[in-house]
Amino acid sequence: MNILVTLNSNYLRPLKVMLKSLFLNNPGEKFTIYLMHSSLTDDELKDLEYFISVHGHELQIIYLADHYFENAPVILHYTKEMYYRLLAFKFLPRTLERILYLDPDTLIINPIRELYELDMEGYLYAAAYHDLISVKQVNKIRLKPYEIKAYYNSGVLLMNLKLQREVIKEEDIFNFVEKNRAKLIMPDQDIINALYSKSIKTIDEKLYNYDARYYNYYKLRTDGKWDMDRVINNTVILHFCGRRKPWNKNYSGKFHSLYKHYEKLAMANIE
Repeated sequence: MNILVTLNSNYLRPLKVMLKSLFLNNPGEKFTIYLMHSSLTDDELKDLEYFISVHGHELQIIYLADHYFENAPVILHYTKEMYYRLLAFKFLPRTLERILYLDPDTLIINPIRELYELDMEGYLYAAAYHDLISVKQVNKIRLKPYEIKAYYNSGVLLMNLKLQREVIKEEDIFNFVEKNRAKLIMPDQDIINALYSKSIKTIDEKLYNYDARYYNYYKLRTDGKWDMDRVINNTVILHFCGRRKPWNKNYSGKFHSLYKHYEKLAMANIE
């Protein structure tokens, strides 16, 4: 299976935690990790390559020159590397027809193959949206006049690379950024939703993009069915959305202990 990550050095440690959870909970699978970057050092890349290889998987490095998205807005904890996923199809090998993009602030706690093999006929992406009325309505208003059917989270994206090469135009993305610079709050996510929302296949957020902040909300909405046992046994991708991250000392959340468990396992290989 092909996995895409895009990041700078600030997210290397979380990336190792995410990858450790991916490898542990997908025994028998073979992963090729495609890393797109513009600033990692040779030592950082060698360290990451070793980490991946000792787990029996492969790293492919794709370097992007600094001029890509040099004028795109960077806001708060968002970095320019987040834009790379928008044009991943342009830089990835043309032999690849699909790839799964994962944010480094995720944990993969169950097998991922069913998601990876999802039928993508006619869709550019498969993604989940967080079914909160406030999120949907605010973003529909904010992104007018672009019509969106939902506001999808871009932290987990199954990509139909073959169709993207035919449909997505680099100039459309650049023009959108230039025209809407002032209103972009979550830039890459805003772009994907405004331009391609109607070509995104919906996947279940509770399974494939579970927002770790909303345990009580999910449980309430499902009349208690989606409790901790249900999450641990069924959720595939747990996502630590938002500014507060579980690797920071001041973090406290429902899944903090679970994250620290995988962090300890990941760091045991390198410290």
